[in-house]
Amino acid sequence: MENNTIYSMPRIGDKAPDFTAVTTQGPIKFSEYNKGSWVVFFSHPADFTPVCTTEMSGFALEQEPFFDKKNTKLLGLSIDSIHSHIAWVDNVKKNTGIYFKFPIIADIDMAVSKLYGMLQPGESETAAVRAVFFIDPNGKIRLIMYYPLSVGRNMHEIKRVLLALQTNDEHKVALPLNWEPGEKVIVPPPKTLREYEERISSNYEMVDFYLAKKQLT
Repeated sequence: MENNTIYSMPRIGDKAPDFTAVTTQGPIKFSEYNKGSWVVFFSHPADFTPVCTTEMSGFALEQEPFFDKKNTKLLGLSIDSIHSHIAWVDNVKKNTGIYFKFPIIADIDMAVSKLYGMLQPGESETAAVRAVFFIDPNGKIRLIMYYPLSVGRNMHEIKRVLLALQTNDEHKVALPLNWEPGEKVIVPPPKTLREYEERISSNYEMVDFYLAKKQLT
C-alpha cells in the first residue's frame, strides 16, 4: 500500500520551529541555542555509515577555523540513540583524530525530523534525508538544502551560501551566479525615477540600469 504520510515542511522565511532535544552536548532548547547566532542545522541518515562519516568530519574540520569565526553554530541530527552517537564520535576520533564537538540530536522518536521535514517517506521512512537549514540570529529560516541518502553534501557550497546570506544582511545587496567572497555584488534595482537617475550617473558596472554591480570595500 502506498504511504501517503505528509510531514511538515518549513519554508524559507518561516520562523524555525522550536523544540527541546537530547544531544551529545546535553539537552538543548533550539530557540536558546539559536539566540544571537546563526545556526547550520543538518541531518544525516545514520551513524556508522560511510557517507555520513565523511560529511560529519567535514563539518567538524570547519567548525573552529570557519563557522565559529562567522558567529555560526553547528547542530546535527539523526534517528539514532545518544549511545550510538557517542560510540560513533568515539570511533571516528580513534580512527581519524577528528572530533565531533558540535551537538548531535538523538531523534529516536523522529519528532524533530518530522517537524523539519527531514523524514521523507519516498526516500526512507526510518532515516532522515541530508537536509541543511540556515537559520539567522532572529530565528528565521533563510536557506534550505535537501540531498538524498546516496549523495554527500558540498562543504564549499555550504560555506559559500552562509557568507552570501551574511553579506546580504550586512550590505543589503544581492549575489550573482557563482558569486564568491571578494567578487562584485549586485546593487538592488531602482524603485523611483530619482534612484534611476542616480544609477545611470553612478560608477557602477552596469549591464543595464536594472543590472548593476559594485565592489564591496
